[in-house]
Amino acid sequence: MAEMHNTGILLESGTNEIEIMEFTIEGNLYGINVAKVKEIMIAEPVKPMPHAHPAVEGIFKPRDEVLTVVDLPKYLNGSNGEKGERDIFIITNFNKMFIAFRVHSVVQISRISWTDIQKPDKAVSGGAEGVATGIAQCGDDLVTILDFEKIVAEIAPETSIQLEEIDTLGPRSRNEKPIWMAEDSILLSKLIDDALRKAGYVNLRAFPDGRALWDALNALPGQGDIYDQVALIITDIEMPQMDGHRLTKLVKDNERFKKIPLIIFSSLISDEMRIKGRQLGADEQLTKPEIGHLVDVMDHLLVRSGQGQQ
Repeated sequence: MAEMHNTGILLESGTNEIEIMEFTIEGNLYGINVAKVKEIMIAEPVKPMPHAHPAVEGIFKPRDEVLTVVDLPKYLNGSNGEKGERDIFIITNFNKMFIAFRVHSVVQISRISWTDIQKPDKAVSGGAEGVATGIAQCGDDLVTILDFEKIVAEIAPETSIQLEEIDTLGPRSRNEKPIWMAEDSILLSKLIDDALRKAGYVNLRAFPDGRALWDALNALPGQGDIYDQVALIITDIEMPQMDGHRLTKLVKDNERFKKIPLIIFSSLISDEMRIKGRQLGADEQLTKPEIGHLVDVMDHLLVRSGQGQQ
């Protein structure tokens, strides 16, 4: 068993770098952000659960907590092969959940720039339904970065963004303030867009990564009130080309853009990530999938910045 300890990369600010844990399934290389990994361990016996999703292998209790085990080979390839004695459990922590994923081996950890990660071609990744969030160049190897949030959302939809949360906020007024969002997941981008529109925020512009949003900011006309062009920014952390922390640093270090309220909305929010986001100047940091909380914070930040609701 090997517990993951935060390395220097998490202590640095806005470097636009990521550490990728490379692992194999049936000889193919895949990757996960080390920030999502709590520990790795040799696979243990698993208790099957009736009526579970086909890719849910069951549960096990390594210490004091019962964890769900997802059979990643079966999820990705429909494999029903024998479980290997050398199989590994990758214990993950994101969206305030701990889940174990079975893989065949863990290879190494590579530290790379987000610019070394490309969005996969839709024809290869399966389009909006694909689970490849990026293709990383790690040394001589191409590593497929999996969208673990999407995998979990498919297996357990109740753990993802719920539009019903907006109903609990009560009557909402239409708000045409321009809201910009950087989110690389096609699924989550659509869910967030649907939820914000339901909450009355109808002037939304989505970007597939931090680089695209930053380039659009710099392309804005120089005259006029910046709030009339961008009233608020929402950003994920994990994104190809430019991550949310690098985007936050660039925005908040810029005299023209720094007063724009910026919310980090990510599955990776932890105590250490909060410290990092605060150091970079983020106005708020929220954990997915708390969409109702996101709307409340947006309302508050717009009022605080003197914009209010139209």
